Amino acid sequence: MQETEPYFERQYQLIRESRRVLFDYCKTISNEDFVNQNSSFGRGGSIRNLLVHIGNTYEYWIIKHALNKEVSFTQYKAKKTIDEVVELFRSIDREVFDFINRYESSKFALFDLKLDGITKRITVFELFTHVITHEFHHKGQILSLSRHLGYTPIDTDIIR
Repeated sequence: MQETEPYFERQYQLIRESRRVLFDYCKTISNEDFVNQNSSFGRGGSIRNLLVHIGNTYEYWIIKHALNKEVSFTQYKAKKTIDEVVELFRSIDREVFDFINRYESSKFALFDLKLDGITKRITVFELFTHVITHEFHHKGQILSLSRHLGYTPIDTDIIR
């Protein structure tokens, strides 16, 4: 891979395509099941809540910490349908593209991140990797939860 290749942008396009497949699948799930909370699954235990939690992670790490912007974290109950969640991710995409434009050329540069009074030195690459792997972790939970609700999950991997 050439250093000048827009790595983050290309990777995020792959993530967005996988997310689109997941969103299309979620549109086949009844709204009742979409918001149904199951205590066996963390972060609120519903497909909607897990999706909003993924959005919150982008809000926290990318918008608040990397871009140093004020952010009002999206509340689970503020999004009642998959279409509203899709709209949430459209706004997150705009912020991620701002992040990519700002940091693509310095993805291995170190910056200080303050968490719970402790300063950590991390690279932009680490931060981006953290957020996207977190999304895929919860995507797996969403597919598993949908199976528990009686649906047949689809393949949402990058390579399908």
